[in-house]
Amino acid sequence: MTELEPAGEQPVLDRLVSLLDLEKIEEDIYRGISPPGSSVRVFGGQVAGQALVAAGRTVPSERHVHSLHAYFIRGGDPSVPIVYQVDRIRDGRSFATRRVVAVQHGKAIFALSASFQKIETGLTHMPEMPDVPEPESLPTLPERLRQFGDRLAPFNRPRPIDLRYVNDPPWITRESGGRAGRNQVWMRADGSLPDDELLHVCVLTYASDMTLLDSPLARHGVYWGMDKVLGASLDHALWFHRPFRADEWFLYDTESPTASGSRGLATGKFFARDGTLIATVVQEGLLRVL
Repeated sequence: MTELEPAGEQPVLDRLVSLLDLEKIEEDIYRGISPPGSSVRVFGGQVAGQALVAAGRTVPSERHVHSLHAYFIRGGDPSVPIVYQVDRIRDGRSFATRRVVAVQHGKAIFALSASFQKIETGLTHMPEMPDVPEPESLPTLPERLRQFGDRLAPFNRPRPIDLRYVNDPPWITRESGGRAGRNQVWMRADGSLPDDELLHVCVLTYASDMTLLDSPLARHGVYWGMDKVLGASLDHALWFHRPFRADEWFLYDTESPTASGSRGLATGKFFARDGTLIATVVQEGLLRVL
């Protein structure tokens, strides 16, 4: 959970685009950095997005990413660069598979497998988008946080994703004793992005790690910074179903089917504003209530 600047903060978004523009060190090896002033560890969405950039740069442009599966192995150190090593697992007639390992201090911190496919036609269906208010009618995140003052001050910093909660956020339902297992937020890149399909996919990948673990926490009435909760992303899977733009509004509809063993599972669907299902996500996170 994070606080954001008002919509249209192009410089903040431009910094994310710059973070995703990895430096090529040599064939199939890339280097990325973290933004100045990062917290004690690298944001999971950042390392996932950068790893997907590295994979995508080794694949012909006519093949488009349709899925990724990743494990967060160690907390990333934001003070040093991350090296991304790409392994070209397979290049078939329709599909290409890549494996990426992110390395810091000589050790793997993250591993990702991604599959790319040439565009094909075939069967199609999808669920209906939930009936929710329009994003412009909803308060911004700073407006949601204002009533809590210094209690959530660590989250009060500019972010490249504009985010509007449809339901009451978990830090509000926690105060009222609510136990909502479903969480819905409108999101979009906070500005304009270039016409680069891989970049839009990587920005959504970045955003997909935001608010996802709100769902299992909300089921139990606890929240980051307000209760003694230790959490981290453990693994992450994304399936990309249809083309989209990450600088246009999309609804992130998430819920938590189960939690056990100090782990919580969260699932989510991304819908474009016109109701099109654009992506599906599943993540398991470490959730220790101390």
